Amino acid sequence: MKHLIDVLDLTPNEIEDLINTAKEIMKEPSAYSQVCQGKKLATLFFEPSTRTRLSFEAAMYELGGHVLGFSEAASSSAAKGESVSDTVRVVSAYADIIAMRHPKEGAPLVASMYSEVPLINAGDGGHNHPTQTLTDLLTIHKEFGRLDGLTIGCCGDLKFGRTVHSLLHAMARYKNIKFVLISPEELRVPEYLRKELLIKKGLDYEETTNLESALPGLDVLYMTRVQRERFFNEQDYIRLKDSYVLTKEKMALAGPELRVLHPLPRVNEISMEVDEDPRAAYFRQAKNGKYIRMALIMKLLGVSLEGKK
Repeated sequence: MKHLIDVLDLTPNEIEDLINTAKEIMKEPSAYSQVCQGKKLATLFFEPSTRTRLSFEAAMYELGGHVLGFSEAASSSAAKGESVSDTVRVVSAYADIIAMRHPKEGAPLVASMYSEVPLINAGDGGHNHPTQTLTDLLTIHKEFGRLDGLTIGCCGDLKFGRTVHSLLHAMARYKNIKFVLISPEELRVPEYLRKELLIKKGLDYEETTNLESALPGLDVLYMTRVQRERFFNEQDYIRLKDSYVLTKEKMALAGPELRVLHPLPRVNEISMEVDEDPRAAYFRQAKNGKYIRMALIMKLLGVSLEGKK
């Protein structure tokens, strides 16, 4: 595999290998501190990001590599009208691997066709966010010790939420998974996902607008924010942004095994009082993102601890 554009570019066995590598790095990070010595990661972020960009940069630094790039389109030659393909052709002459975020769906796929080095999709519009999904899978595996036999609740913006779309595709490949899709009518899972994934594959799923009734039966609650940047109409955003707020009182309805995940940033869809609940896993999840990206960078660059030794 040269690039990672979609989480489905990875087989379940490859995902398992990445999870195992990430866990090994967690146990002994110092052992991996020089495996990417002399390698350079270019972060091409045409859209604002905090966690994803910084976790990629931290991942490369902790592997002993270097980082170059930009954090917004205005600070790149895209502001002058340069095409994505030209940007990537040039940058791949300077770096060994590229992480790219772009507001347009499909832009990283197009870029990968012109890149001379491995390219990672760090998010493209409302389409894909494979490294967030790998982070989610690592977190679920760490919390439960498995990726099968789970009931996954996805709550909030299921229409535009690329993290939810990627997670549905990834978890659909494991056994005995049930999805509970919790959203306002206007933000339901897109019809193409319902038809081409949930229905076509005969997956066990239900849709509801009621978070409280769904909570008792969930193993994982994947909360998402209503994304202002995906709306064309400000009035629609204002009307829907507070559709679901997870509070301490609502957490009391769930079982002790529940784990709450969130790709972050949150706005107000999870009350800060929930942060102290041991079932709140979203900050552990954010930390896991660095380690899974370290494992992915190593895989795409073809380096290993054994190889360096």
